[in-house]
Amino acid sequence: MRAIKQPRGFSVLLIVALCIPPALAITGLASDILGGTRYFGSNPIKEGEHFLGRWTLRLLVVTLAVTPLRQLTGWNWLAKHRRTIGLFAFGYLTLHWIAYAFLDVQLDWTDLKKDLLKRPYIYLGMTALVLMIPLVVTSTKAMIRRLGRNWARLHRLLYVIAILGVIHYAMAVKKDLTDPLTYALMLSLLFGWRLSRWSRKATTAARTVGSPV
Repeated sequence: MRAIKQPRGFSVLLIVALCIPPALAITGLASDILGGTRYFGSNPIKEGEHFLGRWTLRLLVVTLAVTPLRQLTGWNWLAKHRRTIGLFAFGYLTLHWIAYAFLDVQLDWTDLKKDLLKRPYIYLGMTALVLMIPLVVTSTKAMIRRLGRNWARLHRLLYVIAILGVIHYAMAVKKDLTDPLTYALMLSLLFGWRLSRWSRKATTAARTVGSPV
């Protein structure tokens, strides 16, 4: 596929598009809770919480798909947007946690303890949130330069975070696993692509070292 230049205004359009889901969640929840509407159904807090969680997973998958897409198409300008999408994924995950902690259990530590004992998948969600913090902290250009090759190694945690998110989702829905399995399949394809690239590079390097001078 022929490489094309970045479309004019793409950066602005991307940010606007990424702002739409959380804006819908916040306004919908506010309207349901304060105005008695039913944008998020009969249990708006739970549904709003799940809405933000699903969008977090979508953005994690898109973030991980940027590199394969760039390698396949030659659209190298996509690389600079990977960080933006990843930061929004962290923002969505934070809002997902806020909806749970402030609206669902309302910072009631008794309810929180009961939830943690009854729903162990909450630990996985919190672990994913904690693991994303160092990725956000090291997302600046200065940190990328300072960490060098270690930056790429650290940011491979994104795969671990996405896997935790899928397991968290599967344990939460329990019965209908269609969506969690779809995300799991997409992650498997992305991880398979990355492994094949690493394998080809390792084979090429071994041949180079073993070839006669």
